[in-house]
Amino acid sequence: MAIERTFSIIKPDAVRRNLIGKILTKFEDAGLRPIALKKIHMTRAQAEGFYAVHKDRPFFGELVEQMIASPVVVQVLEGEGAILKNRDVMGATNPANAAEGTIRKEFALSIGENSVHGSDAPETAAQEIKFFFNDDELVG
Repeated sequence: MAIERTFSIIKPDAVRRNLIGKILTKFEDAGLRPIALKKIHMTRAQAEGFYAVHKDRPFFGELVEQMIASPVVVQVLEGEGAILKNRDVMGATNPANAAEGTIRKEFALSIGENSVHGSDAPETAAQEIKFFFNDDELVG
C-alpha cells in the first residue's frame, strides 16, 4: 500500500473536552503520523469556504456555527493508505453506527458534534491540506 497524506480536523467539541492527545494517540497507534499540526480558531469565512461543498444542505449553517464556536486542531496525517485508515479510525459519522474503539464511538457527542473530520479521497485530501497549510509547513 502506498504512503499517502490525508487531512484531519479535531473539532471544537473534542478540543473543548481536552481530547486532543487521546485522539492523536488513536491516529498514531494506527500507523498515521502527523506531519503538520496547528491549533486555530476558525473564522466564519474559513468555515464557510472549507465546507462550501455543503452550502445548499440543511445542516450547513449549524456546521459552520459549530466549527467557529471554539478552537480546532487541523493536521496532516501521513502513512500507508492514510485516507482509508483515517476514516476507519474515525468511525461512522453517526456515533451510534460507529464501530467499537473508533474515535466517534468513544468521543462523539452526536452526529453534528462528532469530534473529527477526515478527507474522503485523494483529491479532497489535497484540496483540504492546501486550504490550511503551505508546503513549507509539511514536515515529514
